[in-house]
Amino acid sequence: MMKRFFSIVSLLCVALCVMAEGRAKYVFFFIGDGMGVNQVYTAETYLAAVEGRIGIKELCFPSFPYSAYVTTYSATNGITDSSAAGTALACGHKTKNGAEGVLKDLVTPITSIADWAHASGAAVGIATSVTVDHATPAAFYAHVASRSMNYEIGTQLTKSEFDFFAGSDFSKPNNPTEGGPDLYQQAKDNGFTIARGYKDYQKKNKKSQKMILLQPEEASKRDRGSIPYAIDRTKDDLSLCDITRAGIHYLMSKQGQKDGFFFMIEGGKIDYVDHSNELTFISELIDMDDAVKVAYEFYQQHPDETLIVVTADHDTGGIVPGRGSYNLHLDVVAHQRMSIGKLGRELHALHEKHGDKYNWDLVKVFLAENFGFWDKVPVNEEQTKRIENAFNNIMAGKGQDTQSLYQRDNELAQTVKTVINECARIGWGTGSHTNSYVPCFAVGVGADGIHGRIDNTDIPKIMTRAAGWPITE
Repeated sequence: MMKRFFSIVSLLCVALCVMAEGRAKYVFFFIGDGMGVNQVYTAETYLAAVEGRIGIKELCFPSFPYSAYVTTYSATNGITDSSAAGTALACGHKTKNGAEGVLKDLVTPITSIADWAHASGAAVGIATSVTVDHATPAAFYAHVASRSMNYEIGTQLTKSEFDFFAGSDFSKPNNPTEGGPDLYQQAKDNGFTIARGYKDYQKKNKKSQKMILLQPEEASKRDRGSIPYAIDRTKDDLSLCDITRAGIHYLMSKQGQKDGFFFMIEGGKIDYVDHSNELTFISELIDMDDAVKVAYEFYQQHPDETLIVVTADHDTGGIVPGRGSYNLHLDVVAHQRMSIGKLGRELHALHEKHGDKYNWDLVKVFLAENFGFWDKVPVNEEQTKRIENAFNNIMAGKGQDTQSLYQRDNELAQTVKTVINECARIGWGTGSHTNSYVPCFAVGVGADGIHGRIDNTDIPKIMTRAAGWPITE
């Protein structure tokens, strides 16, 4: 009886606060996977460096009027993984590393802010630049003991009543039961329309009940695990901006039947390059900022009804902007024309093209054209020798590959990456996650709840209070 009394009092308090301060009818939640404080600051420092000056050039979301430092430890580990962090950000509960949408007992399911929004009559969108069943998006709709249960996570997505999902693809779409329908068919059977790419979305959205936006099938044949890195993207590739625009459009189209929306968008590939200690994270972070700008344009049209919150699940890589000197040279990154992962593939293609005539001189020209080495980036004699030795080792069949969480690099690509970090004066502490603070930035109705030092479990509750959605367990 007493518990029920306090629950009623709590709901009344929420209602009174919303009446007094206004309500966040439209809630955006951006999560930069692996995006620590130093990643944000390094990206802004880079933007100033390419203008030829020392300092920062402000990105959109770090300029929001409210900000906080966020603690990220999980229920069982000082250093969280993405599923436990995603669950904290989605559900407001700590859990065991590896778990999705359940308590640390790995059995008890818990609801998310997406559920609270849906129960209150809002439309719901869950989007990412990686697979729709990856750790962070899954925390908003799935309840499993392990993030590795991708097919089970996918089946829970297909049964969801949420309105909009987007990402590269399903990671494991095939049914393990012989002859059983795959996840695409299960999604269609449960009322979802599947669009392949932004143009296909534009053709199909009006007649759909619920929408799953995936990248074109040709892109998934190359890599179903994520949309291409921003630095490698072509005009035909799905982008995070496309996903954000489509999501806003679709969720707004539901406003005849729904009351506002909740929209989570993950910049998932910041983490990928952080794990491999690659400075391409800068272009990925800027790419997510461009998606935030799409939401910010919406906020400017609905300033009294919109809340945008941007944070990270954890820091990855422990980046150090400084390397034994009081100088930074982040401007060298501007000369990089492809990701390190693509470099390995391009060099392989160059070898196939030239056959027996493939040699160090060809590779040196390629690196000069695509990374600015020797001409625009001052690579010294010792660094040049290391790159050449790596090439010779590969040609002699003695090259040693390096494996990070999401990427395998041959010795030449790994050496090029190391030299770029050296020239930029950037160090890395680890190839994994850290327990560093992550930032949180906010603008709009209820954004003043983001301030000081907060825990990741506080963030969904702050957003929910701003929206006036009751928290249901």
